[in-house]
Amino acid sequence: MNEVLKVRSVITRFGRQRVHDGVSFTVQRGEVVGLIGGSGSGKSVLLREIIGLVRPTAGAIELLGTDVWHCSAQELNAVRRRFGVLFQDGALFSSLTVAENVAVPFRENTDLSMDLVSALVGFKLALVGLPADACGKTPAQLSGGMRKRVALARALALEPEIVFLDEPTSGLDPVGAREFDRLLRVLADGLGLTVFVVTHDVDLLLSITDRVIALASGKLIADGPVNAVKRIDDPWLQDYFAAHA
Repeated sequence: MNEVLKVRSVITRFGRQRVHDGVSFTVQRGEVVGLIGGSGSGKSVLLREIIGLVRPTAGAIELLGTDVWHCSAQELNAVRRRFGVLFQDGALFSSLTVAENVAVPFRENTDLSMDLVSALVGFKLALVGLPADACGKTPAQLSGGMRKRVALARALALEPEIVFLDEPTSGLDPVGAREFDRLLRVLADGLGLTVFVVTHDVDLLLSITDRVIALASGKLIADGPVNAVKRIDDPWLQDYFAAHA
């Protein structure tokens, strides 16, 4: 395996608030990594820094061999075509159909014909377990779980090397959440994906992750397999896992 993500000594301040205080870790190709932390620990902020949406105050982030915050706009756009993102609310376009939502990355980044795009959209939707008749529906006509799958299909559209997911099971009932977990693991294994998931969901951590990274008080407090992280003598970690026991 080789490193697809390197986070080095990241510091993030918003005014007087220090969100990150020297956070460092790496992610290897093919890993499924979970990022956890308490409210206000900066999990989602860190994700946005990694994908080039929020600039850290200091430190370096290298994604797929490119220094995210010291590269040209053209280089950053090239990297963005190599990863997919599923935001917490799915971020689907409400005025577009399911098929049109999934087609957006193809329309923005390729010159493929409409017929080929349509075929690829159908394939991506089937890949995440959605029926063909979902194509013509709008997001409002779908259940929460189905909307998550559409967003995942869109994130997978351009065959990314790494996929970032922000609280992918939030808002889902327990059965739907566990189904989504299984889908993620099957896709990660079957497609050789690297997956970086921000979550508070212990069941997701236990069922699909290879490693867990934990943040607290601006610092990285744990990095390892979930069973090893559960045994760390840290008050926040102990409370976190005890609350989900």
